[in-house]
Amino acid sequence: MKIGLCSDHAGFAYKASLIGYLEGKGYETVDFGTYSTESMDYPDVAHPLAEAVETGAVDKGIALCGTGNGMAMTLNKHQGIRAGLAWNTGVGELVKKHNDANILVMPARFISLDEALKITDVWLDTAFEGGRHQRRIGKIPLQPAVGENE
Repeated sequence: MKIGLCSDHAGFAYKASLIGYLEGKGYETVDFGTYSTESMDYPDVAHPLAEAVETGAVDKGIALCGTGNGMAMTLNKHQGIRAGLAWNTGVGELVKKHNDANILVMPARFISLDEALKITDVWLDTAFEGGRHQRRIGKIPLQPAVGENE
């Protein structure tokens, strides 16, 4: 599985740790930036990650910023993206189980690195339930994403 990651300056250190962690577990990673703790604009990295998930260049994505909100708002502008903001393992499980989140977003300033790793594991290991949840997520996009509802 290929996982794309991005962060702003607030999430840079966690992103770097997550890349090593995921590669150690056998995942292939693609780093969409940022590449330092220098202040930057999160949409500059969120849009390329979202496009990579939408086109299938990567299978899933993980994004980090200070609160996670700006990143989630930007990612969710894309019709094929379901970015779920998770700040603990319970939410990490449910954004996958109920919402089939294809991008996990985490708030680097409000969780520990250990918690971020646990949330990531739960999100990756959880299966989407489908059923009534499939009907609901099918109603999210204003227009169907490429390849969906065919």
